[in-house]
Amino acid sequence: MTATAVHPTESTQPTSRAGELTDEGSTLRHAIALAKRSLIKTWRTPEALVDVTLQPVIFILMFTYIFGGAIAGGSQHEYLQFLLPGVLGQTIAMAGIALGVNLNTDIEKGVFDRFRSLPISRSAPLVGAVLADVVRYLILFVMCLGTGLIVGFHVGTNPLAVLAALGISVAFALCFCWISVWVGMIARTSGAVQGIMFLLVLPLSFVSNAFVPTATMPSWLAQVADVNPISHLVGTVRGLMVGGPVASNLLWTLGWMAVLLLVFVPLALRAYRRRA
Repeated sequence: MTATAVHPTESTQPTSRAGELTDEGSTLRHAIALAKRSLIKTWRTPEALVDVTLQPVIFILMFTYIFGGAIAGGSQHEYLQFLLPGVLGQTIAMAGIALGVNLNTDIEKGVFDRFRSLPISRSAPLVGAVLADVVRYLILFVMCLGTGLIVGFHVGTNPLAVLAALGISVAFALCFCWISVWVGMIARTSGAVQGIMFLLVLPLSFVSNAFVPTATMPSWLAQVADVNPISHLVGTVRGLMVGGPVASNLLWTLGWMAVLLLVFVPLALRAYRRRA
């Protein structure tokens, strides 16, 4: 009798933790599938959209009619022209807070334990959650612009420039929200995520050119505001929607977007691997 050697036929390609074959294409498919899950979850809980629907409306109306008479020479209309891009920049930064809170809640509930047992890429849950936020940012932009038009805002450029403002706003939001993802991975509770992010977003929003020109600030504070990423985003959007220089602010915005991705995506993924 002779023994027949049996050679293993398993592929030597890299596998994920659950043993499945993974590549960039499958990671994208997994992320899109999980983005659909997030959108379904949002559809079933529409109150989760309060921060991108009612909040920008409240900010526009409140700042225009309460503070508008004391700023921009007392002209509420002139202040609205200055204000609306600023409110868009602030609310885009604040809208990303919900992403970190939701991810932290999913970890606490054990949802990510289920993800670990599935044949999917380890990074797919985070990337999918970020992709799903595109819909939230589109809603936010429409609500800001729609409310502004109703109360008297006038676009000083053209529809193509407005679409460009939409594109750069959403792109910046997708980069900025990785800060929230990272905080969601390292904070112990969802309440802590919200508190930490508010402590970060509120100073960034107000120490900027979102609500007043930086020239009205003390010189040391104006220097901080002039390098603030939200200031450059607001300046870009203001130029595209109202009129004025765009190139310098756009280059700064693109540079900040690259920095946010290079710094916070690896931090978020590392924290995710440690916790989930």
